[in-house]
Amino acid sequence: MANVTVIGAQWGDEGKGKIVDWLAARADVVVRFQGGHNAGHTLVVGDTTYKLSLLPSGIVTGTLSLVGNGVVLDPWALRDEMERLKAQGVSITAENFGIADNCPLILPLHRDLDGLREAAAGKGKIGTTGRGIGPAYEDKVGRRAIRVCDLAHLDTLEPQLDRLCAHHDALRAGFGEPPVDREKLIAELKEIAPFVLEFAQPVWKRLRDVKRDGAKILFEGAQGVLLDVDHGTYPFVTSSNTVSGTVASGSGLGPNSAGFVLGIVKAYTTRVGSGPFPTELEDDVGQRLGERGHEFGTVTARKRRCGWFDAVLVRQSCAISGVTGIALTKLDVLDGFETIRICTGYRLRGEEIDYLPSHAADQAEVEPVYEEIEGWQGTTAGARSWADLPAQAIKYIRRIEELIDCPVASVSTSPERDDTILVRDPFAD
Repeated sequence: MANVTVIGAQWGDEGKGKIVDWLAARADVVVRFQGGHNAGHTLVVGDTTYKLSLLPSGIVTGTLSLVGNGVVLDPWALRDEMERLKAQGVSITAENFGIADNCPLILPLHRDLDGLREAAAGKGKIGTTGRGIGPAYEDKVGRRAIRVCDLAHLDTLEPQLDRLCAHHDALRAGFGEPPVDREKLIAELKEIAPFVLEFAQPVWKRLRDVKRDGAKILFEGAQGVLLDVDHGTYPFVTSSNTVSGTVASGSGLGPNSAGFVLGIVKAYTTRVGSGPFPTELEDDVGQRLGERGHEFGTVTARKRRCGWFDAVLVRQSCAISGVTGIALTKLDVLDGFETIRICTGYRLRGEEIDYLPSHAADQAEVEPVYEEIEGWQGTTAGARSWADLPAQAIKYIRRIEELIDCPVASVSTSPERDDTILVRDPFAD
């Protein structure tokens, strides 16, 4: 069995969509195992661009696509996304798509709370997408969540609603908001229930069965390791574990199922929202990276902050998540730079360190230690073999491998699926 787990090894937005789409065409099953519709993947297939948030990328190719229990599901957002894709000719049925019946739901009250908190935070904003992801995970851990399976038992939901509303009503009162409109919430759940239940199933069981049959399973992560709630730049993180180890708990398969862990790494660094960013460039170079890389969020359309490649952070991500090999993306954005800088370490209050410290104050104070290498004037755009790359581009890739202690498995040179240099086939391991 050759399974593959794809994760982002930076702050998300590394180009996972294209890589997952390329791998999904060769997989038998694609599984989302964490996050929610705050994550966006853009797929370019021929002349068609697909924008996904909740649906696994395999759905575009007709591959069996499953949403695991580690995901928090906004059923209304899912329905809207499915309608958009169906309008583009994508077939989505109970045969090729399934939702874990123990998946927690994102409700309107979660979106409300997310917005109220961010509005009240002022300069202390975390930078959430405002889609209710964090509050939904809080209710899951607090054992008051409404789950997919509950939609089949709405007539007995009152005790759960009592617990849920008691918590949220107190929070809403603190913001000067009225209590949750329970009747409206129940009406909304009754309306959406038939749609969700059509796809609900014990995903862990279906995965067990396809695994037994020798299927190739692709686990699709969202966001990036540096946004992990434990290992990321806390508190400027997402509300779930984004590391590869979450495959086991977020899908229902054991930890021995993760297979080849492919870390997606952009050839430079970007970040959306607040939080530390040691190599951020607020000059013409940063502007150039953003313009050439079209750095705007798929979900939020927010402008991404840009900076040089940070080998310290990627090395840390690869170690924490057990990355087998990386897929280097957007190499073509660096075409034409006379000099390229790579962060090889940090300086914190006069001391050189080789990792990002855990405390937010220390993270904000670290200064990057740079190594400069010669850029290249030729183009890497559309390259599909090493022979197509300028010598200095190859030197840059090899230096990255050395600094992050992890080999390159593939290099992406454009958004097109076939513009990829394959060094090591993850599904062949």
